[in-house]
Parts: sequence; C-alpha cells; structure tokens
Amino acid sequence: MFKLNLEKLLYQIRNLNSHWRAFYLGSYVIVEGALAKWIGDAERILMFGKLNAHIIRADGSRVDLGCVGSRVVTTAGVNYLRDDFAAGAGGADISSFKYHGCGTGSVAEAIGDTALGVECTTALNPDSTRGVGTQVNSVAKTYSSVATMTFDAAAAVTEHGLFSAASAGTLWDRTVFAAINVASGDSIQFTYTLTISDGG
Repeated sequence: MFKLNLEKLLYQIRNLNSHWRAFYLGSYVIVEGALAKWIGDAERILMFGKLNAHIIRADGSRVDLGCVGSRVVTTAGVNYLRDDFAAGAGGADISSFKYHGCGTGSVAEAIGDTALGVECTTALNPDSTRGVGTQVNSVAKTYSSVATMTFDAAAAVTEHGLFSAASAGTLWDRTVFAAINVASGDSIQFTYTLTISDGG
C-alpha cells in the first residue's frame, strides 16, 4: 500500500535547487580521450554520482529523504583514478574512497572542489569527524558506500563529500543540498552510489 512520506516530500520541495543544478548543469562527468580509450576502448565513459540520505532520530525513528543530490565527481577524483591505473602512482588506491564527510557550506558544487566548504566537527566517529562507509559492489557497474554519522550538537547539514582518507585526503565527489536539520543524538545515514557506464 502506498504511504505518503510527508517529511520526505517537503524536503524534496526545499531541495529543488540541488536537483535543478544536476538537470541544468548535467549530472555526469565525462572521461574522454586516451584515458577512456585505454580503459574501455571507447571514446568516453560517463560517471554518475548520487547521494541518498536517511535521518535517524535519537529516539530511533527514521526519515527517508531519498535522493538529495547527484553531482559532482571532481577533477581531483578523476585524476586520482588515473593515477591508480598507472600502477598506483603517488600511492593512489581507488578502494580508499569510503570516508564520508559532511558540512555546512552552501556554495554550489564544482569539478574543481578539493574539500567541503565548512566541514562539520559535530559528527561523532572514532578518531575522526568522518564516517567510514561500508562498501558495496554487488550491483553491475555500480559502487556504493554507506556511512552513518551521529551528531553531538545541533547542525544544519548542507553538504557531503566522499574522501580517500579519514582526514584531508582527496575529494571524489561533493554534493550540496537543502539543509538537513539534526539535533544532538541524531544521525544521518548517507548512501553514495557511483554508476559507471560501459560502451561509448
């Protein structure tokens, strides 16, 4: 039976800006030229990142917000992938992209981003403000990482990034969205999904 999730609907209305940016500017990152041909003997490869979020309240109740954004795989992330293909040049290891950071910055995503605007310091995770994601590769052409971040103070979370390290590191993807308001003891479960096309 269909059950209306009013909180999700209202959030998605507030978050139209994020979805409009993905529609207008494009949700895909295109890898072209020699690298694409070397990887898959094609002229181009499309990479599409999508971020979903659930709020987990301190009382255990959950709110599914659905997709909160679908941009942007960064240039730094793509270059990191290139380096890993080149025998791990510079210590690159693509499997390290499992660290989830969130923040309160509101400047729109750009391929030149290398960090979050204002990384949140109220997220409680052992020895780090970043959550360590559970990695999933069971769906064809898709990689996912799921992390839950618990907060020790109120925050209006407006951005998310997937990183290669628990601190600093390379930013693979950054997403900006309408504020997700959390109180002390609340958590946000982020699910980042990367879809990579085959063919040309």
